[in-house]
Amino acid sequence: MEQLKKCPLCSGERISHHLTIPDYFLSKENFSVSKCLDCGFIFTNPRPTKNDISFYYKSDDYISHSNKNTGLISFFYKIVRNYSLRQKFNLISKFKSPGHLLDIGCGTGEFLHFMHLHNWHTTGIEPAQEPRYFAVNNYLLDVFDEEILSSLAPESFDLITLWHVLEHVEDLNLRIQQIKKLLKKDGLLIIALPNCLSWDAKHYKNFWAAWDLPRHRYHFTPSTIHLLLRKYQFNIFYVHPLKFDSYYISLLSEKYKHGKPNFMRAFLNGFRSNFSAKRNGNNYSSLVYFIKNENS
Repeated sequence: MEQLKKCPLCSGERISHHLTIPDYFLSKENFSVSKCLDCGFIFTNPRPTKNDISFYYKSDDYISHSNKNTGLISFFYKIVRNYSLRQKFNLISKFKSPGHLLDIGCGTGEFLHFMHLHNWHTTGIEPAQEPRYFAVNNYLLDVFDEEILSSLAPESFDLITLWHVLEHVEDLNLRIQQIKKLLKKDGLLIIALPNCLSWDAKHYKNFWAAWDLPRHRYHFTPSTIHLLLRKYQFNIFYVHPLKFDSYYISLLSEKYKHGKPNFMRAFLNGFRSNFSAKRNGNNYSSLVYFIKNENS
């Protein structure tokens, strides 16, 4: 395990224990979450090393990597994903015409494939071998290991996307620096993240599925992602909720809390979460941040 003695966001050393949460998804091990008393950033600490973290993804139930087709939760996930592909494309089209797209953490490649069919030149980054091979062999996409990020040409992408990926990366600051280098000056950066200030996070507490320890190394709020991006002269100009995420996360959380999924209760709590967010501060279960360079 790797113990962080400084905050990954502000480098502050005033760190306190925040929560202890089991890995409900796979190992059932307990993991700790720390909070920086200076900037409020929440992060998994200690956390598995780079060599050990792959173990915690090795499951056919990790749908974004396995593309599994069995089970009710998997079925629900696929319905939501297919709907969200069109939604993502429509959102992007409001701000960018087709050009060169880099999707970091592309999984099995469904988003890249959809964008390629709509005239985008696509490149994917996926560190896990199995989903990377699936994307290449099934969709004939250009998908590479993350080591290639350091050798891509500067300012070569009109659009860079990370759909629920930034919370997984090993070195948070290095990844933002790489993105800064690769994005064109007038380019668009899109980052989707869980929001640990959402109603469903507060309702399910330690059972909230989007803690997803230890796969999620970082746990963002709107204020802490804003602080991170300002460090690198990025500006958030638009925020969009992923309203379906509250239902999916509630469904998983019900399974973790009660031992089995409860669709009726998950639907009700997903609705409550979205209703609360609409009335109180836009704190939806997941948020998509649309970002540009400060001087663009």
